[in-house]
Amino acid sequence: MFSKIVEAVNNVVWSPALVVLLIFAGLFFTFRTRFVQVRRLGLMVRLLFTKHKDEPSDSPDASTNPEAVIPKNKVSSFSAFCMALSGRVGTGNIVGVATALALGGPGAVFWMWVIAFFGASTAFVESTLAQLYRFPHHSSFRGGPSCYIQEGLHKRWLGIAFAVICIIGYGMFLTTVQANGASQAFLNSYNISPLATGIGLAVVLAIVIIGGVRRIADVASVVTPFMALGYIVIALVVLACNARQIPFLLGQIVSNAFGINPIAGGIIGSTIMMGVKRGIFSNEAGQGGGAIVSATANTKHPAQQGLVQAFSVYVDTLLVCTATALMILSAGTYNVFDAKTGEMLVANAPELGNNYVYFTQSAVDSVFGGFGSQFVTIALIFFVFTTLMAYYFYSETSIIYICREVARKHKKQYSRKLEDFFIWTFRIMLLASVVFGAVRETDVIWKLGDIGVGLMAWVNVIAILILSPQAIKALREYEGKLRK
Repeated sequence: MFSKIVEAVNNVVWSPALVVLLIFAGLFFTFRTRFVQVRRLGLMVRLLFTKHKDEPSDSPDASTNPEAVIPKNKVSSFSAFCMALSGRVGTGNIVGVATALALGGPGAVFWMWVIAFFGASTAFVESTLAQLYRFPHHSSFRGGPSCYIQEGLHKRWLGIAFAVICIIGYGMFLTTVQANGASQAFLNSYNISPLATGIGLAVVLAIVIIGGVRRIADVASVVTPFMALGYIVIALVVLACNARQIPFLLGQIVSNAFGINPIAGGIIGSTIMMGVKRGIFSNEAGQGGGAIVSATANTKHPAQQGLVQAFSVYVDTLLVCTATALMILSAGTYNVFDAKTGEMLVANAPELGNNYVYFTQSAVDSVFGGFGSQFVTIALIFFVFTTLMAYYFYSETSIIYICREVARKHKKQYSRKLEDFFIWTFRIMLLASVVFGAVRETDVIWKLGDIGVGLMAWVNVIAILILSPQAIKALREYEGKLRK
C-alpha cells in the first residue's frame, strides 16, 4: 500500500509539465543572461578563490529585528561553493546515474547534460536572488527561496510553505535516498547489514551537525574537493583502459537520446524523464538548495555567488556524473528495464539485476579487480555524508526562517530558545530518517526522493522566473563594473 501511494504521488508531481517547465526555465535564463554559463566560465573559476573583507550588512531590518545581528561566522565563496557542491555531489552521481541508465538507457545521459548546461543559468539566477534577499542571523547569513518568495513576491504564506516542503523534502525524503545508497554499497562490498550502516552514519552525522554552520562549512571545504577529485582520477583510469570505446559510447548516448534504434524508441519518454529527473536530482539546479547555501557567502556583489554556483553544476554533472556513466557503459555492467512493466529490455549484466549501485561497483571492478567495489563504497560514503550535511543545513535554515517569520507576524520578540527546540527536534527526525532510509527497499526510496525534488522545483522555478529580472539586472550591473 505504501509503495502504491508513493508511486501515485510521484506520477502526479513528475508529470511531463514539470519536465517542460525545467527545460523552458533553463532556456529562458540562458538567453536572458546571454549564455552567462559560457561567457563567464573563466571568471567563475577565479571567483572561487576570491576573498572579501567583512562588510556591514545592508539588510533593511538589521536595526529593527532583535535577532538580526551581524553574523560572527562569515562563509567564504569557496566554502559556500563546497557546501553547495557537497549537496550536489552525492548518491545521485553514483547510484542515480545507474538508475538513469537502467530505466532510460544510455540516452538518459544526454538529457542529464542538457539539464546541466541550461541548469547552470538557473543556478545563477536563484543564487543571485538568494544574495539579494537574505537576512543576518547570529550563526551566519541565511536565506534562499523562502526569503525571495516572501520579500520579492510578497507572499509570506508561500515562503513558509516552501520552507516546510524543504524540511520534508531534504530533511526526510532525500535523506533516505542518500542513506539507502550507502547501505546497499556496504552490503555489496562488506556484507554489513543496512541497519548497522544506517546507525553508524547517523552517529557520525550527529557529531558534525551539532557543531553548526561553521563546522559544516569547514568539513565540506576539506572533504568535498578531495572526494570528487579522487573519484574522477579513478574514473579516468577506468576510461583510459577502455579508451577505444569512448567515441562509440558518446555516439550511442546521442543516438539513444532521440530514440534512433528500436529499443530506445520504445522508451524515449522514460529516457527524457529519467535524464531530467536524475540530472536535477544530482545538480539541484532549480530545487533551491544551492540558493540556501549561496545566501551565506560573504561576497562584494550578489552576481559573484551566482557565477560560483553555476560552476558547481558543471562540476557535478558534466564531470562526476559523466565519469560514472562512461565507466558503466564502457564496462557494460548495466541492464535496461521498461519503467512501466519492469521487463528487462537489455541484459548486459543479468546477474546484477536491478542492484543499481552494483552497476558502478562492477564497472570499477572490471579494471581494479577486487578493489573497485570497495573504492566505490568508500567514495559513496563520503559523497553521502557531505550531502547529508548540506541537507541538514538547508532544513535548519528553513526552520530558522519559519521561527523568524512567526515572530515578525505576531510582533513578538524572536525566541532563540524556541528556535533551538525546533532545531533539536528536527535533528532527531533527520537521524531517524537516515536509519529508515538505510533499511528500506531501493525503488520506493528513490520515488520518495523524486517527490521531494519535484515539489521544491515546482515552487522555486516559478518564483525565480517571476523574479529573474532582478538577477539579470544584478548581472548587468556587475559586468558593467568589470568593464570599468
